[in-house]
Amino acid sequence: MRKIVKRGIPNLFTLFNLFFGFLSIMFSAQGHYKNAAILILIGMMLDSMDGRIARMLNAESELGKELDSLADIVTFGVAPAMMAYYTFFSDFGVAGMAIAGLFPLFGAYRLARFNINAVKSSLHYFTGVPITAGGGLLTLFTLLHGKMPVFILPLAFIVLCILMVSKIKIPSLKEIPLPKYGTIITLFLAYATYMVFEKKPKDFPYFIYVAIPLYIAFISYQLVRKKEKRKENSSRK
Repeated sequence: MRKIVKRGIPNLFTLFNLFFGFLSIMFSAQGHYKNAAILILIGMMLDSMDGRIARMLNAESELGKELDSLADIVTFGVAPAMMAYYTFFSDFGVAGMAIAGLFPLFGAYRLARFNINAVKSSLHYFTGVPITAGGGLLTLFTLLHGKMPVFILPLAFIVLCILMVSKIKIPSLKEIPLPKYGTIITLFLAYATYMVFEKKPKDFPYFIYVAIPLYIAFISYQLVRKKEKRKENSSRK
């Protein structure tokens, strides 16, 4: 029973990631793009936590790996594409729907390729942009769409699609004590903080109240863990 519970904890994080992706799609459909973006942000943090928690509890499993891929395609493939569709591509009718749908298709291909090459993959780099980073960047560009030249979002959309399935080596930065995509998450939080001072409280994306404490807690945990590992290594010498 204890073993089942232990294995279920990281899977629970993955399922919450999937659920927040679903909620993000619902908020995009209702025109609440800031909260839709924050939900993808929370999904990114949960995605960075589930694997680490599984390793910490010695509870890694094939089920967890497959579940993680299914959650990623929803939260970082479909949800960002829906945001991009409702804010830009919907103006182009059926063609816009077809174009927006390319992002999760490219992302799914990238995930499938990663899954079958996981054993051969390096700890120091990714082959192609991970779907989590691609989805996060697309969401950020979508949020900033009204503040940038109109061609930036479709250009970013096309470039990210190509980079996800490319064979370009992307540094993994796994030695940095941040969530896997800490730079993108920090950009999101900076944008959300800016919105606090620019907009009235009623327009503020209230899901940020979940995202910020979660981010601070996890960064603190990462720093403590790294400090403990250094102590262990120094005591062995």
